[in-house]
Amino acid sequence: MAKSTSPNYGNDSISALKGADRVRKRPGVIFGSDGLEGCEHAVFEILSNAIDEAKEGHGALITVTRYEDKSIEVEDFGRGCPVDWNEAEGKFNWELVFCELYAGGKYGSGEGDNYAYALGLNGLGSCATQYASSWFDAVIHRDGCEYTLHFEKGENVGGLQKAPWSGKKTGSRFRWLPDLEVFTDIDIPVSYYLDVMKRQAVVNAGVTFRFRNQVNGKFETTDFRYENGIADYVAELAGESALTAPVFWQSERRGRDRADKAEYKVKLSVAFCFSNTVQRVEHYHNSSWLEHGGSPEKAMKSAFVSAIDGYLKSQGKYQKSESKLTWADIEDCLVLVSNNFSTQTSYENQTKKAINNKFIQDAMAEFLRAQLEVYFIETPVDANKIAEQVLINKRSRENAERARLNIKKKLTGSVDISNRVQKFVDCRTRDTARRELYIVEGDSALGSVKLSRDAEFQGIMPVRGKILNCLKADYAKIFKSEIITDLLKVLGCGVEVQDRHAKDMAAFDLGNLRWNKVVICTDADVDGFQIRTLILTMLYRLTPTLIQQGYVYIAESPLYEITWKDKTWFAYSDKEKNDIVSGELGGKKCTINRSKGLGENDPEMMWLTTMNPDTRRMVKVMPEDVERTAAMFDLLLGDNLQGRKDHIANEGYRYLELADIS
Repeated sequence: MAKSTSPNYGNDSISALKGADRVRKRPGVIFGSDGLEGCEHAVFEILSNAIDEAKEGHGALITVTRYEDKSIEVEDFGRGCPVDWNEAEGKFNWELVFCELYAGGKYGSGEGDNYAYALGLNGLGSCATQYASSWFDAVIHRDGCEYTLHFEKGENVGGLQKAPWSGKKTGSRFRWLPDLEVFTDIDIPVSYYLDVMKRQAVVNAGVTFRFRNQVNGKFETTDFRYENGIADYVAELAGESALTAPVFWQSERRGRDRADKAEYKVKLSVAFCFSNTVQRVEHYHNSSWLEHGGSPEKAMKSAFVSAIDGYLKSQGKYQKSESKLTWADIEDCLVLVSNNFSTQTSYENQTKKAINNKFIQDAMAEFLRAQLEVYFIETPVDANKIAEQVLINKRSRENAERARLNIKKKLTGSVDISNRVQKFVDCRTRDTARRELYIVEGDSALGSVKLSRDAEFQGIMPVRGKILNCLKADYAKIFKSEIITDLLKVLGCGVEVQDRHAKDMAAFDLGNLRWNKVVICTDADVDGFQIRTLILTMLYRLTPTLIQQGYVYIAESPLYEITWKDKTWFAYSDKEKNDIVSGELGGKKCTINRSKGLGENDPEMMWLTTMNPDTRRMVKVMPEDVERTAAMFDLLLGDNLQGRKDHIANEGYRYLELADIS
């Protein structure tokens, strides 16, 4: 056994990241990504602290500035971040805030703390953002003083600077440049700022969010403010064409996620209306947009489905034996925004895109069910509009699904237990870009190809005997042929035929084709050539687009196997055989075996010559002139007997090499 050359893995192999390296070398752990998304999240961490201040009633304006040098500034007018000496901790607060992970002022139980409903709870944001910056500046006004701090690549430069401040306003201003040594991209687009600040204005009623974008040295300013928060936002989304007037509900609850957990408070607020033109559902928690939902989303779905289903039953609006509505039927006409706050929050991760508090889910579900029950009683006109629209959505969805299934069954040839194509052998992958269908002749070829193929991406469809000449036969006869209809089922793309006899066949849709390559694989003899031509003719008449778009191939199988010592050559024509024998093998005694057909080939040979993408030889059927190809098919297989005789007389000599007249 070879000795390992890797370094010794022992006690000295374990190390710990320290200081700024905890973030700079693993930014994805904190920010969820080391790309632009992570850089954006760092901005949101600083913005979150400003929002928490405003939410507590300290300052009604938050300004975010995007500078041309890609630096970012966030300014609030709250109480100002404490940065002076902390007697309890025995160090300066600026060290805790900007240089210590998991340090902050939001770790209380939630009862009478500085931040009852905080967005930032983990004590990571300010420190992590500072660590991930090329430089970071802080200017803070509080306690009659102006405090300034400067950091470079996670290290403080110059210490804490403190000077008297006579201004009346307090607050914090942070400006930093994200570090390209940490993030792969720091050019945060304007659209990100506009989206985030609008959302924050929606869920923080009465707070102005001002965005300043520096362009050519000047600042373009955009303000966002929703005096009534989510109620105004829902009215804005729905417009004047809403089915029902927007409603706003709010409540407070107390509870716990588990019997052994501490009790906490939650403030619930929901605004919604119904519309047949607009659909939007958004959830926010402690001002954070829950892009992936979590507990509020589950509660909303449960409550609305239960309440509306109960109303439909009570009013006898379901038809006999009609199935129950689903969330999709409601979502299609619902405009809803929830904005909840809690003193304890369990986010799924630091990016805060979903929460999983069980109590919040249960409280919100119970709250919505009760409110909806009363709402349907008090507003019967709106309740009836909602019921009718939801039923329209439901029945439209069901009709569309039935149509889709019928089309799939009839037209795309679904191969299931009840509609199975005899002897068809599928492959495992569902990736259409990789799937290959080999059309082979007879059971013997099926067995050989089946043993040779890569079952991951190569399927097999055997054809029994010579198929119908589709150029001469009418459609009635064509679509009665089981061989042809089975092959069409397996292809899945339908047919390009408009005829009453094709009523059970799908209209052609290339998007439904199940295969990236359709490979005709027949013996290299006269019968094999004839079957190949008949299959090509069928494809040309029923699905010509497959040929035009280059999906159809012919697999060339060798005529001869030439062996000398332990080496083997394959020749695909008499000329190739002669070239090999007289060239590379000139004067050497070799063994020449003529192929007797695909069914006689051993699996290794079949894989090497016909199935292996790296070594096989295939010809793409891609006619440059479809009309000329059609004319040739008609000449060879149509009713023009004299034309066919003339062609053989004039061109037949070209094919004498292929004739087996021994």
